Amino acid sequence: MEKRPIPASGELVPALGLGTYQSFDAGSDTSQRAVLTEVLQQFLALGGALIDSSPMYGTSESVVGDLTAQLGVTEKCFMATKVWTSGRDAGIRQMEESFSRMKVKRMDLMQVHNLLDWKTHLTTLKDWKTAGRIRYLGITHYHSGAYGELERLMKTKEFDFVQCNYSIAEREAEDRILPLARDLGIAVIANRPFAQASLFSRVRGKDLPDWATAFDCHSWAQFFLKFILGHPAVTCVIPATSKTKHLIDNMGAGIGKLPEPATRIRMAQFVDSL
Repeated sequence: MEKRPIPASGELVPALGLGTYQSFDAGSDTSQRAVLTEVLQQFLALGGALIDSSPMYGTSESVVGDLTAQLGVTEKCFMATKVWTSGRDAGIRQMEESFSRMKVKRMDLMQVHNLLDWKTHLTTLKDWKTAGRIRYLGITHYHSGAYGELERLMKTKEFDFVQCNYSIAEREAEDRILPLARDLGIAVIANRPFAQASLFSRVRGKDLPDWATAFDCHSWAQFFLKFILGHPAVTCVIPATSKTKHLIDNMGAGIGKLPEPATRIRMAQFVDSL
């Protein structure tokens, strides 16, 4: 599994992470939790570490915390979640709850979800980072309409990570967000790598182009993920899944060659033509 440095520290993280939106919102369903336990086992066995969640994702934080604790792998994971509320006290309560749900004493990455009340939360996050309660702090959004604000906040140099939507179907981040992150030394987590699964609809029934084998690509999921990882500013991409078969396929994108810049242009043109 390819690993990439977090610019703020040089710490290496695997390029393939695991998103939990919808996929880990299993509640107390024992059958779903059993399947997700296998997903987590395979994720770690194949070299994964970064797991991204949010209090916005239903019971996902609790499911991640319970299952990783049961497996005895909490310390092997790079735990990332978010604060998603307004007000200082409400933010503190929510973050404390996230610590409890994910069963950690120190959070690897705490992010301000969709920039909600970021200024208030930044004060708390900086204090917590100084105290060692969190290791890194970040900001997130899922839509290009927020890129102007993301860019402005990135330039303050207060944040170690930025998380945004980026896929072969949603390439707006290439214009300013990704180059700025590279220039400023900010780690990038790419969310919505499959454009909410719409990319699979576009290629349903179609064969991979023969030239995809040149960068060790064996499936459409790997095609889409390798496109993202081919951008030098991307630190980690976080596809979400509740299926072990899909998890194994996704993780294959972090192994072997990645497309060169000219190939990435060809990939984008190919998908645009579908």
